[in-house]
Order: sequence, then C-alpha cells, then structure tokens
Amino acid sequence: MLNNRIFHHIVAFLVVAIWGSTFVYTKLLLLNGLSPAQIFTLRFTIAYVLLLAFDLITKRDAFRVKCRTWRDELRMMGLGVSGGSLYFLTENEAMNHTTTTNTSLIVCLCPIFATALISLFYKSERLKPVQMAGTLLAAVGVTVVVLNGRFVLHLSPLGDALAFSACLCWAVYSLLMISANQHYDTVFITRKVFFYGLLSMIPYYLLIPGFPPASLVLRPDILANLLFLGCVASMLCFLAWNWVMKKLGAVAATNYVYFNPVTTILFAWLILSEQITVYFIIGSVLILLGMYLADRKKVG
Repeated sequence: MLNNRIFHHIVAFLVVAIWGSTFVYTKLLLLNGLSPAQIFTLRFTIAYVLLLAFDLITKRDAFRVKCRTWRDELRMMGLGVSGGSLYFLTENEAMNHTTTTNTSLIVCLCPIFATALISLFYKSERLKPVQMAGTLLAAVGVTVVVLNGRFVLHLSPLGDALAFSACLCWAVYSLLMISANQHYDTVFITRKVFFYGLLSMIPYYLLIPGFPPASLVLRPDILANLLFLGCVASMLCFLAWNWVMKKLGAVAATNYVYFNPVTTILFAWLILSEQITVYFIIGSVLILLGMYLADRKKVG
C-alpha cells in the first residue's frame, strides 16, 4: 500500500512537471502566429482523436457515447468547460492584461480554493489542522518562488480577475472530478472532458473567427510542438491526472499544482540557462515541507 501511494505521488509530480514545461512549446507557437484559442483547440483535438481511436481499437467503450444519466452528462460538460476551454482561455488571456508573475501566482494558489470548495461538499475531504497548515505553508513557498525577491505586484483588475477565474475553474474541475471518478472509468471521463472542451469553444469562434492555415500547422517545428502538447501534455497528462485524483483524492492531488512554478523554473534553467536564485531554493523547501504536512493522515 505504501509503495502504491508513493507511485501515485510520483505520477502526480511528473504530470505537474510536464505541465510546467509546456510554456516553452506554447511560447514558440504564439511567436509563430497561433492564438491561445487555436493552440488549445489543436492540442485538445489531437488528444480527443487519439483517445477515441484507442477506445475503438480496444473496444473498451466503443459504444458508450453518453453517460448513464443526464445529470452525469451535465457534470462531464462542466468538467470540459472548467478544466478545458474556460480554464485555458482565462489563464492565457490574463497574461495579455496583467504580468506573468501575477497570473502565475494567482493560478498556482488554486489548491487553497479547491480545498475550501471541496470541503463544503465532502466532509471526508476536509483537512485536519496539520494538513491545512501544510497547504498554507506550500502556498507561502509558491509565493516566494514566483515573486523571486521582487515584492512588488502590479495590480490590474481585469487581468487579475481573469487569472482568479482560471484559479476557480480548476477548483471546480477538482470538485466535479470526485463524483465523476466514483461512477466512470478514467479513459471515458477524459475523453468526455476533451469533447466538451472542444464543443464549448464553438461560441468563441463565432465571435472571433479565424484558424491558422494548414501550411503553418504542418510545418515540422510547429507540428512537433502541437504533437507534444496534444499527445503528452493533454492526452497522457489528463489521463494520469484524473487517475491520480481517484487514487490520492482530489485535495491531495490538487496540492501538486504548487509545484508548477518550481518545475517551470527548473525547466528554464535546464533548457534556457536561466538563473536559479536563493528565493527559488527557499520557496521549494517550503513547498516540499508543506506538501509533506498536507499528506499526513494524523494530527501531529
């Protein structure tokens, strides 16, 4: 049991590490003229087609198109919007109206809001005092890492509100995933998330039409980045994340979002030779200690 739990934590960390690296791939696509909405649509389309092909080939859920009840179908729609279209649009649009620091800090504090929201609906998911202290300590660590010694935040009401909306979207996604995991398997849930994420983008394209030409999408460097975002960062990571939420619990899994800025900076250090500061080290230690306390089952 202990080895299994350790494995679940390792998977959660690897997923967040991969998500933390996606900024490089996304930035390259943005520099080549793709919009955030187009990048989201392309990566989710790749992921959905691959998962659908997997179901058809293995005949696992080849004939399951709808959920058992209309309430479950609405829940899947909520997952697709909160964890898909609305989350990515609000997060990416926030960076157009506020600083990257503000966006990163607000979004990476979503475990606090997820814990509070989930506690309102599930008594079994409520944290003990030592666990709550751990998640707050991890939040302090995230603040230290993101601010990196520059304790000046530039307030931007619109941008900060969008970042906060993305934060709440992921909290809602975590809440809805608890019930979905109790009734359906991970592959089916993830496929529905991709489907409704794409479907809910239709109103956006009606208001802001336009899509990149095939010659740009099929360019080797662009296609390679899109395949990574679609196959690895979307399909494999969403599958793994939804599975980990079932195994660890929504609150424990969501706390791993605290590691997102850590893995982003480490990736930038390895690939882009960006400097590691003492604030990064201090913040990372606080996050690790906070995560250790947050995962404790007994009050110390």
